[in-house]
Amino acid sequence: MDEEHPIPEGPSEHSRTRRAVFVDRDGTLNPDFHYLKDAERLELFRGVIEGIRLLRDHGYAVVCVTNQSGIERGFYTEENVARIHARLSAILARGGAAIDRFYFCPHAPERGCDCRKPRTRLFRDAARELGIDWAPSAIIGDRVLDIEAGESLGLLTALVPDRTNRGLALQEFGPKSPAPDLVAPSFYAAALAILHRG
Repeated sequence: MDEEHPIPEGPSEHSRTRRAVFVDRDGTLNPDFHYLKDAERLELFRGVIEGIRLLRDHGYAVVCVTNQSGIERGFYTEENVARIHARLSAILARGGAAIDRFYFCPHAPERGCDCRKPRTRLFRDAARELGIDWAPSAIIGDRVLDIEAGESLGLLTALVPDRTNRGLALQEFGPKSPAPDLVAPSFYAAALAILHRG
């Protein structure tokens, strides 16, 4: 534990609101290999297991929302995505952590669907299905579209620049882009910052 920044206590057992941290997948939880197809290639960034466990221990649901346009582009199938999420869940479980629910958009950007981030249909589906309140919730992502989605929903937004793309996320932000509420060097640091802000 960081003595200068102790971790806040968890919520009361009588808390009525269900808060969540929405997380991106590729580039946030795991290296972005650009159209990841094989579950065996999946590996998590250092600190992700501990960060997710910490958030759930403090009463947050952790919900993964990910764009997977490789499905419509024909690079892989929904079954490949399911196997990747099963492996991700197994890795987390070994560390005492878990993702509460996975949501993914299978469409290419040109489809113009309402489920591809930064649009928010998948977030709204999660809120309805899991009983999530926007006000105490947050999002952790590696791209401007994650921050745009979070801002439109009134979430606390945390940017973790993807180390596999050498800071690409920071290059995406222009004068008209929403600024993230937090910029953290790692997923675990983002989780800590969210707890301190929450």
